[in-house]
Amino acid sequence: MTTLLQRAEAAGLRMTGHRRLVAEVLEGGGHPDVETVHEAAARRDPGISIATVYRALNLFEEAGLVEKREFGDGRARWEDAAQDHHDHLIDVATGEVIEFTSPEIEELQRRIAESLGYELVDHRLELFGRRRR
Repeated sequence: MTTLLQRAEAAGLRMTGHRRLVAEVLEGGGHPDVETVHEAAARRDPGISIATVYRALNLFEEAGLVEKREFGDGRARWEDAAQDHHDHLIDVATGEVIEFTSPEIEELQRRIAESLGYELVDHRLELFGRRRR
């Protein structure tokens, strides 16, 4: 798989040093919010501002390279749009985001759409829960 940086360059985006840095941070995976991306980038370049990080994330999103996710905690989080399809389970107590795939869920969603007269073209599934004690 090509890197986010390679895909940004292929999309014709002008990749400044700060944009490169934001792309490299995002390539670390997970679902970072803007503050987390800024903190990681600032460890490598203290001159990067949070406004620059916001602009880079928005540029990458507009180009279809990253996706913004909202997991109910009031913070936008970001992930690479080139990842294979997956769903999310969010721990409401800790905020931990767990990625998972389920062929059974995928098939059920397809069948539901079909039974309602639709062809499923995309979906997002986010489950919210807390650990059983």
